[in-house]
Amino acid sequence: MPTPTCIALPKVRFERGFLAERARLVRDVVIPYQWDALNDRVPGAERSGTVSNFQIAAGEKSGEFYGLWFQDSDLAKWLEAASYRLATHPDAALEAELDGIIATIAKAQQPDGYLDTFIQLKAPDQRWTRLYEWHELYIAGHFIEAGVAHFEATGKRTLLDVVCKLADMVDRKFGPGEGQRRGYPGHEEIELALVRLARATGERRYVRLAAFFINQRGTAPNYFDDEVQRLKLEKLPVYFYRGRWAYLQANKPVRDEPEPVGHSVRAMYLYTAMADLARELNDDSLRSACQTVWRNLCDYHTYVTGAIGSEWMGEQFSIRYDLPNDRAYAESCAGIGLVFFARRMLDLELKGEYADVMERTLFNNVLAGMALDGKTFFYVNPLEVRPEEARHRYDQHYVKTSRVPWFGCACCPPNIARTLTSLGAYTHSVQADGLAVHLYTDCALEADVAGAKVKLAVATDYPWDGRVKVTVNPAAPARFTLRLRLPGWCTQPAASLNGAAVDLAAHRCDGYLHLGREWRAGDVVELDFPMSVQRLRAHPHVSYDVGCVALQRGPLVFCVEQADNGEHLSLLRLPKTAELAARFDPALLGGCVVIEAPAERLQPATQELYSTAEPAVAPAQLKAVPYCLWNNRGEGEMRVWIRES
Repeated sequence: MPTPTCIALPKVRFERGFLAERARLVRDVVIPYQWDALNDRVPGAERSGTVSNFQIAAGEKSGEFYGLWFQDSDLAKWLEAASYRLATHPDAALEAELDGIIATIAKAQQPDGYLDTFIQLKAPDQRWTRLYEWHELYIAGHFIEAGVAHFEATGKRTLLDVVCKLADMVDRKFGPGEGQRRGYPGHEEIELALVRLARATGERRYVRLAAFFINQRGTAPNYFDDEVQRLKLEKLPVYFYRGRWAYLQANKPVRDEPEPVGHSVRAMYLYTAMADLARELNDDSLRSACQTVWRNLCDYHTYVTGAIGSEWMGEQFSIRYDLPNDRAYAESCAGIGLVFFARRMLDLELKGEYADVMERTLFNNVLAGMALDGKTFFYVNPLEVRPEEARHRYDQHYVKTSRVPWFGCACCPPNIARTLTSLGAYTHSVQADGLAVHLYTDCALEADVAGAKVKLAVATDYPWDGRVKVTVNPAAPARFTLRLRLPGWCTQPAASLNGAAVDLAAHRCDGYLHLGREWRAGDVVELDFPMSVQRLRAHPHVSYDVGCVALQRGPLVFCVEQADNGEHLSLLRLPKTAELAARFDPALLGGCVVIEAPAERLQPATQELYSTAEPAVAPAQLKAVPYCLWNNRGEGEMRVWIRES
């Protein structure tokens, strides 16, 4: 989801390293695999029906709609991912595949611009009648994003024309004018997409429509109350049980809600759009609202892995500090939404805390959603799994104990794909007077910086190693400021410029190292972020984690798995005095760092359910692997928070 400060994706090249390998996997394996899934060609996977629905709506085949009312969005996200892949790695066969399905989508679109195969095939007389539940505007938003991505990647207007026609239809239908609906989406997404469409086309009315949706949301009289009355509904779905319209972030106007509430993916897309509009309209009230909700989100509602949304009923936020581990919902899409929100906050103000959260969530929660083979996925990302219990208990029925090939509700896999094919949008940003580096990964880029053409090369084995070498090559000597993030997890960073030590105290501001000077070809900045193993402890009000520690090295959170530590991981204890050693194992999980330490294992003293006897303590050896790589060696127990003795 590029922003105005992003470097064009073809100008950022990831050649090697941790993120480059994930991006390559998505390019070479995930995108073709997901195309097969959308076409129902993956043996053993749940049926998608998505492409078939469009073919039926286009009159290319006969049949009935299959799937959920938001099934169309899976195809839209895949189109966006495939377009990013074309932008960075042109592929004639893939482009032809896109041309074909785009032609089908254009044929399926109604003459007035409407596009939603669920409504078109099942309820053609009920357009816009159930905004609180049906996802018409959400789907429109995802197709708008796909249309912009495809246009920017290929220069073709085929999909862009479809989505402009759709957006124009929405613009006619919704707004404050006479005869227009005062409604807004039950699931946010179109708001941020409209801002993006406005930037791509220069049509400011799309920004005005996005602002209308944001400003109207939650105002009195509440549109959804009126809608329920018109539909004569006796009760709402069970996930509205608490706060009613708070589930849709529509209980009050967006500027008056300081707490992240409701469905977590909806919330993140809303906050992302609010940040976009705060920048686009120079709206200080929206800026302040974003800052407030960000603070409360990070201080009370975020897991150590960067995941959000702890409650399974409605995939939503719970109360402050309620962050259970084995019942965590922690949806992949919600984490991706947090990455979007964090990136937009960096556009509002350059602060390291936003990039820290973006990195934590991307490197841990988001990457855990996809297996190393690129062909199985997690929707839910718990921090503790006991497979037998998860299969048996209803309150964990949503927890998959192994990744699966596809989902009936498959929003997460193509969302992961579009995020990892657009990594260049998150690693750097261009500013009026310089260039900022947010995420460290081995890459090369070209950008226009303060009126100068600049090439930048980053050499690093991050996140396995904290040493980073940045080589600056302007076409001619040029004055600008290079801003390099100093990760919040690093307690003693160091830097040098052309071999001379840099005084960090004099050049540090809001989590970034600011180096303003006249740059010449071959200038080198070297950064050193020592990666000691850290024991993290949760706030005592997070009752689930009291007496436990989580292990972190660099940006990566680690976990213990049954494959390395045996079953009953709750019996494993890490002494406070135990020395934690990290080493790189090239043969494990594609090559990764492991953490090892002497530990203890409790052994039952009796077979009685309750007893006064103390358990015996036996020596053990603890081995932890990065959380993002768990469950790549078969099913088994997993635990992030380890008991400390």
